[in-house]
Amino acid sequence: MNKPSQPRAVQMLMRADGALTYLIALPPEDLPPVRPRDLAAAWDAARAAATAEAWGAPRFFRFRRPDDSVTDLALADPDASCWAAAVDGTVGLASALGMSLCLRLLGLVDLLATAPWAKTFVSLRRDGAEIDPALLRAAATLPLTRDARLDEISVQAIVAHARLAPPSPGVPISGAAP
Repeated sequence: MNKPSQPRAVQMLMRADGALTYLIALPPEDLPPVRPRDLAAAWDAARAAATAEAWGAPRFFRFRRPDDSVTDLALADPDASCWAAAVDGTVGLASALGMSLCLRLLGLVDLLATAPWAKTFVSLRRDGAEIDPALLRAAATLPLTRDARLDEISVQAIVAHARLAPPSPGVPISGAAP
């Protein structure tokens, strides 16, 4: 017996001007969490793409809500288009997971650009960046907002809680072997 086919979560259309439009069958807040290591890898891929000046095409996203209303997002900024193209070139944006990874990367970059407290959790160097594991985990796992962003207050609460939590039993604080 054949199973009825599920509609694809993400459909991509290329416009005549080269811009890409993504039709996503669910709202941003329903996109799945990603693994922190995948978000870190996306950061590295985006950094490499920016260094190579691989700017990418403008991208437009239309998220369909259960009530048939939509949330639209446009990435016309060359940097954001570059980062989205880097994610598209590595894991792809044709799945809910790839779309989630892209939006979380963009959300993390936006958070670092707009939230002064967040900058203390990232060490930027010429050869890359070191992102605090708690910040990376929060960006990877917290639900996105209705407008496809990270909720600054929720991220800050998770990071603050992680900083206050005692170390796990059996894990040396100094890094020295027991």
